[in-house]
Amino acid sequence: MSEVRPPLPASPTLEDVARAAGVSRATVSRVINGIRNVDPVIQETVKRAIAETGYVPNRAARSLVTRRTGSIALVVSGAGEESGENPFHSQVFADPFFGRVASGVVGFLRPRGIHPILMFAETAEARAQVIAYLRQGNADGAVLVSTQSDDPLPRLLVDAALPAVLFARPSKPLPISYVDVAHRTGAKLAADHLVARGCRRVATIAGPLDVQASQDRLAGFRDAMAAHGHPYIPCVEGNFTLDSGEAAMERLLSQHPGIDGLFVANDLMAQGALPVLRHHGRRVPDDVAVVGFDDSSAATASRPPLTTIRHPVEDMAAEMARLLLTHVDDPDQPVTSIIFEPSLVIRDSA
Repeated sequence: MSEVRPPLPASPTLEDVARAAGVSRATVSRVINGIRNVDPVIQETVKRAIAETGYVPNRAARSLVTRRTGSIALVVSGAGEESGENPFHSQVFADPFFGRVASGVVGFLRPRGIHPILMFAETAEARAQVIAYLRQGNADGAVLVSTQSDDPLPRLLVDAALPAVLFARPSKPLPISYVDVAHRTGAKLAADHLVARGCRRVATIAGPLDVQASQDRLAGFRDAMAAHGHPYIPCVEGNFTLDSGEAAMERLLSQHPGIDGLFVANDLMAQGALPVLRHHGRRVPDDVAVVGFDDSSAATASRPPLTTIRHPVEDMAAEMARLLLTHVDDPDQPVTSIIFEPSLVIRDSA
């Protein structure tokens, strides 16, 4: 004889919430859908009733009313291979910067019941997929992190009139909102610190010079050093990876073995540079003072821990998500830029 199972309890309904809150079903619906003409006291009463009953809104039904999906696209765009094994994904996941961006975006969106969808746009085909995905209404908009200055995706998003916010100033003027850090100010902080330590033979490892942030950090550092009476700063270019920091440090020491101060355009390259200095018998910070940029996990993992310029990536990513939701709620909002200030974090390398 087969066992008769009791029926599953019914899920709480909108009517249950309305009964618990002592308001109409229509009022509950307005609160859930974010319609603003509801008294704040009633809003709080309804929210408490939702929590007490355990009611979960039907997102599909809600989307029909609000025309919102409850998700956004977190797009990482850059250069990759058109076919075969693609190193772009591996590079993204190896760099702590991208994890910090994701953490900031998720941390802002999750309490609001909104979820990011990670998308890569390293080829023309992938960029077309991102545009099509957004046009089809699968996400309400995009927050975009681009790794190359000539990335066509920001322009494609603007031309398609899709809500989007960019991490970092675009290399060419575009009517798109963005957040950034004052890179030149950060580089000046590094220069001032190295000079204050008494460094006289200073060099730098720059990031890829087709990236706007790298250009700004290099220009800011050179300008600040010139103001301190150092008109020539040797420079070797890396590409923001640990391996490129190692290779750049080898090249720099072969050309300028007597350096006593070093500014590296990100912590990951600086982490790669430190063992090369040790291998060549140069003690950090006794013989060479080293300053990085980002204040990422690479800075604290380095030996010695890195003095660095704090790049408030998590806060910037959260602001990027906030800006996007503002544009989604009000498409007539003007584009805007928000620039964060960096700060010097002193550890053991300088």
